[in-house]
Amino acid sequence: MKILILCSTFPYPPTKGRKQLRTFHLLQYLKTNHQVTLITRRSIEISHAEIGALEEEVAELVIFDLNQNNQPSGLIDKAKRLGAFIQQKTPPDVLDNYCPELAEWVKEAVAESRFDVIACEDNSDEIYIDRQWHIQLGVVLNLHFSEYGKYKQQLATGDSENEFKDQINLGLRKRYEQNYLEKFSSIVTVNSKDKNIVRQLEPESEVTIISNGVDLKKFSRRITNQGGQRIVFVGNMNQAMNIDAARFLALEVFPAIRDRYPEAVLELVGANPTLEILELNELSGIVVTGEVANVVEYLHQATVCVLPIRQGYGLRNRTLEAMASGVPVVASDRALAEFQVDGSTVPLRAMRANTLEEYIYAIGRLFSEAKLRDKLSENGRSFVEAEYTWDKVGQKYEQVLMNSVIAQNS
Repeated sequence: MKILILCSTFPYPPTKGRKQLRTFHLLQYLKTNHQVTLITRRSIEISHAEIGALEEEVAELVIFDLNQNNQPSGLIDKAKRLGAFIQQKTPPDVLDNYCPELAEWVKEAVAESRFDVIACEDNSDEIYIDRQWHIQLGVVLNLHFSEYGKYKQQLATGDSENEFKDQINLGLRKRYEQNYLEKFSSIVTVNSKDKNIVRQLEPESEVTIISNGVDLKKFSRRITNQGGQRIVFVGNMNQAMNIDAARFLALEVFPAIRDRYPEAVLELVGANPTLEILELNELSGIVVTGEVANVVEYLHQATVCVLPIRQGYGLRNRTLEAMASGVPVVASDRALAEFQVDGSTVPLRAMRANTLEEYIYAIGRLFSEAKLRDKLSENGRSFVEAEYTWDKVGQKYEQVLMNSVIAQNS
């Protein structure tokens, strides 16, 4: 197939964020059997070396400069942007970054029938898709996450910092997503929550769930069953959900663990720690590492990885990566997302905890029971190998793209 992929977020390096991670690995898989053209945007921070590395993953790389618009700071400017959103049905950030040259490039390519299928990896790139194109070629949306779903979740769970603002955004995002979803012949979501939202907004759409994957070479399974009393938490330390989780772990869970296990150590591993995280470094037994060269080393050396996520929305790559590395995992319902890790018909792959008492119990058991650590290590790794490799993810995505082309030719 000749595939055109639109992704305004420059998808390299894959360690930079969830969108980069997913898009990069899908490109890597698709290039083995197909001719892939990638259109992306470049900010001034993107280096020539990064461009060169991305060129290796595609047959053709087309880059347009990213608009570096100043964001409005005053209430009047923000009110104007909100008014424009209400009137035009398209979010201001999408309109701000619209690139006429990119739009013309895509339009000409479609007119010349250069591609069999177009895939949007950035849902904001829907602005470049004509509503009639799905009649003549496959047009696929890889919806990394639903903004409408995010606001809906925040309001339902009480995570909203500004309920009035989120209520407004909820309605506007619902209308926006309902409007652009009609452009696509097939839609891919990362989880069932987003699939249900797409079904609600666009009942006629063909929707497939394809989760994220793990690079098993990078996240290799550790060789030894690590004993001791070493806890690790991994995540970007400037994200609200990770700040909340790290502080809950450090200020509520860890002191109770320390009362029972005085030699216990807690490592908070991740880039861009905020002041709220850095101040935890002053507490006894806690180490804030900041960005590290190799996260896997910290996972391999830990007795247990604890992921007490209480906020946020979506699939948790960190959970899969920890399980792949062979470290026993204790995690909240949110951190475990839709992963089947326990139950009467499922081998125990991780320990579930949501209350302080549950965290103390689970961590204590893993500190003291080597056989339990072995069980979680084996079952967790096997689970990722069976369901969540990038090859398996790529195969599923390739099939969606092929089916969209077959549907147009039938």
